[in-house]
Amino acid sequence: MESYDLVVIGSGVGLNVLNYGLQMGLNCALVEDTKLGGTCLTRGCIPSKVLVHPADLIREAEHAPKVGVKFEVSDVNWGLIAKRMWSQIDESKEMEKGLSEVSNLRLYKGVGEFIDEYEMKVKSVKSGEEIGHFKGKRFVIASGARSFIPPIEGIEETGFITNENFFGDKFPEKPWESLIIIGGGVIAAEFAHIFSALGTDVTIVEMLPRLVMTEEPEVSQFLETNFKKYMKVLVNHKAIRAKSKRKMKIITLQNVNTQEEIEIKAQEIFIAAGRRSNADLLQVQKTGVETNGKGWIKTNEFLETTKENIWCIGDANGIYQFRHKANYESELCANNIFGPPEDKKKADYSAVPWAIFSYPQIGHVGMTEKEALENGHEIYVATKNYSSVAKGFAMGYEKGDVDDGFVKLVVDKSYRILGAHVIGPHAAVLVQPFVYLMNAGFTCELPDMKEEPDIPKLARACPESGSFMPIYKSMVIHPSLNEVTGWAIGSLRPVNIKMDHYHHEHNH
Repeated sequence: MESYDLVVIGSGVGLNVLNYGLQMGLNCALVEDTKLGGTCLTRGCIPSKVLVHPADLIREAEHAPKVGVKFEVSDVNWGLIAKRMWSQIDESKEMEKGLSEVSNLRLYKGVGEFIDEYEMKVKSVKSGEEIGHFKGKRFVIASGARSFIPPIEGIEETGFITNENFFGDKFPEKPWESLIIIGGGVIAAEFAHIFSALGTDVTIVEMLPRLVMTEEPEVSQFLETNFKKYMKVLVNHKAIRAKSKRKMKIITLQNVNTQEEIEIKAQEIFIAAGRRSNADLLQVQKTGVETNGKGWIKTNEFLETTKENIWCIGDANGIYQFRHKANYESELCANNIFGPPEDKKKADYSAVPWAIFSYPQIGHVGMTEKEALENGHEIYVATKNYSSVAKGFAMGYEKGDVDDGFVKLVVDKSYRILGAHVIGPHAAVLVQPFVYLMNAGFTCELPDMKEEPDIPKLARACPESGSFMPIYKSMVIHPSLNEVTGWAIGSLRPVNIKMDHYHHEHNH
C-alpha cells in the first residue's frame, strides 16, 4: 500500500499547505472530487463577482439621474458576461496540468473516505469504483462545504439550482424570466442582486425575521428596504412544498408566525439556505476526528483536530466561511506543521472581515453592537450617513433618501475598535482600514529600550509602529480591490538594501 508524508484533502486553500510540503521534497497526495481550485475559484466568490459587476453598473445607471446624468442600458450581453466568468473557472484546468507534472505528488480525482486511522480510500465520482488506497503520516482536511438543502416536500422531483450546479451544468443560456431564491444570507443576497438587475423577476424567501442575519439589524433593514425596490422579499416565510406545472415551479410557503400558507411560482428555484460540512462524506469519525453538533470538524487554536497529525482548515471547520480566512489559516497551518514546535501560532479571529456584494454593498469586521454587549464590553457606538459628507452628496445621496448608506462603529471605553459595519457604495473598501487598525495593536513586541536616542519615542516603544506589518498580518477581503494595495507588500524588492536573508513573497 502507498504511504505519503502529507495528504491534503481539497484543492482550494489546501493547495497552499501542499505547496510547502512539495517544496520540502515530501512525498505528497492530493484528493479532490471536483474541479481544482476549490469553492472560491470554481463555484463561489470569484465567478460570482464577474456577474456582480455588470449588475452594479446597471443599478448605478439607474441612480445616475439623481446627479444629472442619464444612461440607457441598451443591451446586456449575457454571452460575453458568461465567457468572462468561465475564463476564471477554467483556470482549474491549468492548475491540474501543472500539478500533474510534479514528481513528488500523486493527484487522486475522486471522493476520499477514511477507512481507519491515517488510512484512506478514494472512489471515482462517476463510477464509484475504488481508484486509490493509501496511508498518510499527516493529513490536512480542507474539504470545504456544500449547499444545505432544507427539507421541502417534492423539491428533488421539482428540481432546483445551487451555487455548485449553477457554475456547472445548470448555468442558464440567458437570465431566467423569474426566479425564487430560498435563503437570505450572503449567496442569496448576491444572486438576488445579480438577477434582479438583469431583468429577472426575483422573489427572495427567508424563514428568519431578517435578511443577512450576521449583520447589524439596521444593516439588514436597510438592505431589505432597498431590495424591495427591485424584487419581492418575504421574510418569516418557510418553504414547505414544491411542484412543477406547465414549465413553472411552484413553492408553497408557510408564514412562520401565523402558519398561513401561500403559493409563489417562477421559472427556476435557487436554494441558498446555508452551508453544510463535507466531513460526513469523509467518514472522519473512523480516524478519531470529532465533529460538533452541526457536523463541522472541531479544531483547536492551532488548527489541530482531536486526532494527532490531522489538521483542518477553511470552510470544513465551520469558522467564518471566507477564502481570505481560509488563506490565513493555511499559512498558520503550514507553520504549525513544518515549523519548530516552539514557534506554533494560534489562530486569531477577532478581526475577520467580509463583504456582501449586494446592492447596496455591505462591509463588516469584528463584533456587532449586540455581540459586544454580550461579551461584556462597555461600548460607544457611532453612526454616520453618506449624505453627511461632501463626497456622499456629490454621489447623489441626500438626507432621508432610502438609499443613503451609513457607517456604524462599535468602540470600547478605551477607544479600541471592536467592530465596523458599512452599507452603501464601496463598503468593502471603506471597512478594510478598520481591519488594519484592529490588527495594529497585536503586532508590537516591546524591544530592548537601549535604542539610539535619535529613534522617535513611538518607534522605540513599538518598532512596528508605522510599518506595514499590521497590513501584512491582516486578512484582506476577497475578492475586493483592497487586495491591490494589501498584496502590493508581497512584491517588495530591495532598491539600495543589501539582502542577506530569504525574502518570502506573501499573499494572503
